[in-house]
Amino acid sequence: MVETVQLDAIFIVLAVTLFVFFLIAVLVIIDHKAKIPGAETADLFSVSGIRRNHPVWAWMVSVFLWFIICSLLVIVSYNLLSHFFVKEESTERSFLEKVDKEGQLERIRHFHNSPKEAAYSKGKQPVCFYCHGEFPHAKRPMVRTLLNMHTQFVGCMTCHADNKKIPEEELTFRWLNYSGIDVKGPPYGTAYDEETGDLIKTDDLHSKIVAYRRKANGEEELLEITEDAPEAAEFIAMRGQLTTQQQGAVKKMFHTIVNPIGRFCTRCHVVDEGKGYLPFRELGFSEARALGLTNLNIAGLVQKYKKFYMELVFLGKETDEDTKTLVGEEVDIPVTDEMKDDPRAWWRKSGEQENAEGGWE
Repeated sequence: MVETVQLDAIFIVLAVTLFVFFLIAVLVIIDHKAKIPGAETADLFSVSGIRRNHPVWAWMVSVFLWFIICSLLVIVSYNLLSHFFVKEESTERSFLEKVDKEGQLERIRHFHNSPKEAAYSKGKQPVCFYCHGEFPHAKRPMVRTLLNMHTQFVGCMTCHADNKKIPEEELTFRWLNYSGIDVKGPPYGTAYDEETGDLIKTDDLHSKIVAYRRKANGEEELLEITEDAPEAAEFIAMRGQLTTQQQGAVKKMFHTIVNPIGRFCTRCHVVDEGKGYLPFRELGFSEARALGLTNLNIAGLVQKYKKFYMELVFLGKETDEDTKTLVGEEVDIPVTDEMKDDPRAWWRKSGEQENAEGGWE
């Protein structure tokens, strides 16, 4: 397809160029055949009189111009008739080319800015990515961007650990860099730069908040299945040799404690951090950053879209306890006079009416 477009462009350029020469040729030929009264002359550039005894080079110019005219006619005829008589052969892309193209489209569908090389995807990844990819939330277009942006900072099992099999009371959260890439700075996103107000720049774009299970004997078990885990390493090494049935059995084993519906943003971004799922300050977030993740605007925004998320993702079989675990309790976000004029509170006014008490319904 690309070669066809390039070939058509060449034909167009040639056609335009030859058309200019064609006009020149017409003028010269008309001039040479003109019957303007005047004495006979051998001057090629004279505009009157009948031409006689043209020099050899004049005939050569005439032949060249006629060649241009004929070439132009051939090219124009080919372009007009090729669509009716010439069938283009469609070349099938290779499997890897299709995969690469789909990967590019997937990035474009999820993010406004698609970097050529994503630093956070370097190094070792959780075994989940081998099947689900770097952007695993793809089924619901309306929420997938919001959910996929968290995969840079949060491990899969942090949100998808099944509360029925592992109660939240048994969970502990820590930053973990399992990429195998050495870093010196703190995890990205934990603090603001006091001078610029942006997030601090650091070389640690690989650490994620992962969940550990506290056992009765005091030991902790990492829930995230990394490439270094024995079962994951064995699966990665042998997956090409496994039958379809064996691969299915391995996936079931990996999904034993996985809840297909993950916890929503309202579990972490709450005004009262003590009621949140993730303890931001204990995880090393600065005071300003922790407040930025739990302020009224953020908490109100995710609360507003909680029902929207539930209608898109929930299966309709969840109990009240399941709903509480996944999206948290219903919280009324107070609206102060200062927030009404805050441009960051734009989301409150979208399609809503101010009620008599001064809040937003």
